[in-house]
Amino acid sequence: MRLTTKGRFAVTAMIDLAINQRKVPITLAEISERQGISLSYLEQLFGKLRRHNIVDSVRGPGGGYNLGRDANKITVADIIIAVDEPIDATQCGGKENCLGHEVASGKRCMTHDLWTNLNAKMLEFLDSVSLQDLANQQTSQAPQVVVMHNQHHSNLIQEQV
Repeated sequence: MRLTTKGRFAVTAMIDLAINQRKVPITLAEISERQGISLSYLEQLFGKLRRHNIVDSVRGPGGGYNLGRDANKITVADIIIAVDEPIDATQCGGKENCLGHEVASGKRCMTHDLWTNLNAKMLEFLDSVSLQDLANQQTSQAPQVVVMHNQHHSNLIQEQV
């Protein structure tokens, strides 16, 4: 399987949305700035994610996007499938004409079942990983800021731990 930029960016943007969601919608400009993904590309991806009810859009001033359902109910497979990313390691796209039209139309290659089984395992794995799992993983790796009150001064001191 070869995951393209479309799938990678969609998953990255969704992790960003899950981590940063708050009471007000998140704009694509915010995600674009944080993740270095083009705004126009995000617009295309989020249009597809919205059509699959993975995100909800809010129009107008203060508009943006929220998760369409709880992050623990959205899987990586949901995201990748929503943006039309094929999860397929076969040479024929699962159509069983691996050897092509010129050589033997409709004939399967000797490794077709191997790659078909790999597809099933990849889909099973991606369907077992929730957006919440990925968001938790990212937030546990980020440096935490601890705010302490300095007893001698009224200033607040921030330290990274």
